[in-house]
Order: sequence, then structure tokens, then C-alpha cells
Amino acid sequence: MENLLLPDIDLLAKESLWYIQIFIVVFATLVINFFQKRILNRLHQRFQTTDLVWDDALIDAIRRPVSILIWLIGISFAAYIIGLKTGAPIFEAVSPIRDIGIITLLSWFLLRLVNNVQSNVVVKGEAKGKPVDITTADAVSKLIRVSIVITSVLVTLQTLGFSVSGVLAFGGIGGIAVGFAAKDLLANFFGGLMIYLDRPFEVGDWVRSPDRDIEGYVEHIGWRLTRIRTFEKRPLYIPNATFANIAVENPSRMTHRRIYETIGVRYNDAEKVREIIENVKAMLIEHPEIDNEQTLIVNFNKFAPSSLDFFIYTFTRITNWSHYHEIKQDVLLKVEEIIRQHNAEIAFPTSTIHLKDPQREAHEASKT
Repeated sequence: MENLLLPDIDLLAKESLWYIQIFIVVFATLVINFFQKRILNRLHQRFQTTDLVWDDALIDAIRRPVSILIWLIGISFAAYIIGLKTGAPIFEAVSPIRDIGIITLLSWFLLRLVNNVQSNVVVKGEAKGKPVDITTADAVSKLIRVSIVITSVLVTLQTLGFSVSGVLAFGGIGGIAVGFAAKDLLANFFGGLMIYLDRPFEVGDWVRSPDRDIEGYVEHIGWRLTRIRTFEKRPLYIPNATFANIAVENPSRMTHRRIYETIGVRYNDAEKVREIIENVKAMLIEHPEIDNEQTLIVNFNKFAPSSLDFFIYTFTRITNWSHYHEIKQDVLLKVEEIIRQHNAEIAFPTSTIHLKDPQREAHEASKT
């Protein structure tokens, strides 16, 4: 009886051996994934305190892809065991699916790494007080990301058995048709490329165009559109090709702000004009917010219909819009104070009307 049961036990053990193998594979995948998470989390916390831009970016970029990669390898290995046991044709697709998954995860890791390095360059650069060109960093990262995506697609096609050379040849022929059909899209693409290369403005700059009704702060520069936030807080989306045909003024890059004002004094105070002008000029020279190394002019300018006009032409040291108006206000109030100190007055439009005097005319007529 016992001899009859032994073959059945051996057969049952052989039949259940592949179940055990699958269990071991899944359990090992769980263990490896658990320990890699703990190790990478600790490394990420440690590298965040360093000044390098790539170490914590690398660890953060690799954490999620490597976890999925471990499960992908584990599941594909388990599926391979099942395929050997059952012989089902569907399990023949495990190998190409695994290869495509690895290529996809590698591309995902590289894209995450590029994004993290870009963020670290900006954040850590600003934390150190170093000037960071956000526009250039964004342009370089976009070019790298496009290269990664194109390369991963070509490698995936090669893995699936397609001829990459044939795909490239087809792309060259099809590119001509696509170019004619999407000329505006290509014009905007190359317009964005010129913005990145010439850098007439950057993200955060205040720009305006005398040719178009465009004025506001640059929020984003894409490959097709540039988004500008107007002073009314409305988004303005402009195709990049537009900037190749219009003049763009970038007030954010000005070095000074100009004060150019004309002030009139009454004709009754004509003898005081010279001294008023001298005092106003001395006040501007001593003003802490006026840059004396730039052009500074205070001169009598015009015999106006109801005033003697002199003008002020000078530049402030700062470019901030709100602070500039505070300085301009202070200068104008001091000018008014100087005029008042000389017992003079600022002129305003007046008219003199001469009325006929009949008695005077009769008297003058009697003399003749």
C-alpha cells in the first residue's frame, strides 16, 4: 500500500514544484523592493543637504522607475516559469513586453532626472544668490527631453523588429508633406528656438511691443506659444512666429528710469527764474536717488503763453516701477517747495481780457 502511494507523492511534489518557484520569485521581488525603497529613501534624505544639483536629483528620479523595474523583472520571470510549464503561446510575448518595459522605464528615469536637475539648478542657484538663466535652463531641458523621447521610440521600434533605417527614410519623405501641411507650426517652433538662442526676453521679464497691443510679464516660453500675463492679470497667448516680425521692448533690462518734466513759473516771477533753476539743479545733485553720472539737465526752455517754462531731465538709480514713482513724487514736491521759498508761484493757464473804457477814450479824443 505504501509503495503504491510513493509514486503519487513524488508526482504531486513535481507538479507543485513550479508553484513553489513562482512563490519564491514573488517573495524575493517583495523583499528586494522593500529594501531598495528604504535604502534609496535614506540616500535621498542625506543628499538633499548637499550643494550638488545632481545627487538628490538622481536618487529621486530613480526611486519609482527602479521599483517598477523590480516588479517587471519579477513578474516576467514568474510568467516565464508558467510558460515553460504550460507551453501556452501567449507567454512567448513576455520577452518583448519585458524589453519594451525596460526601455520605457529607462526613458522615464532619464526624463525625471532632467526635470529634477533643472529644478535644482534654479532653486539651489537662487538660494546661493547666484543669477540663474531660467530660460536657458528650460530650453536645454526641453531639447534633452525631446532627444530622449525620440531615441526611446526608435529603440522600441528596433526591439519590435522594425527597421529603423526604413522608418527614418519614411520619415524623411513624410516630413516634406508634413512640412507643407504644418508650416505655421514649424514657423512657431523655429520662432521659439530663436527666442531661446537670441534671448530678447526671459521668463519673468516685463515686455511690450509698439507694433502690437502686447504688454505684460512673460510667464512661459513654449515651443509654439509664449504666455504673457497682462497688467489686468489676463493670460495672453502669442505664437512664437509673431516675435520674428515685430519689435519687442524689454523694460525689465533698463538700467535707469528717466524723470522728464516741464514746470512753468508766472511771468510776474521772471526775475526769480534763474535762482529757482539753480536751486532745483542743486537739489537734484544732492538727491540720494538721482544718478549724477547720467545726464542731468535743468534749464529754462520756453516762453509759454502763460508761463516761463523750465524742464528737468534726469535719471533715477533704480528701475522698480513703484519706487520710481515715489522718487518722482519727492522730486516734484521739492521743486514746488523751492519755488514757494522764492515767493514765486507755479503758473497755470490764464487769459487777460482788455475792456474798453468809454470815458478814457473820450478824454483821449478831446486831446486830439
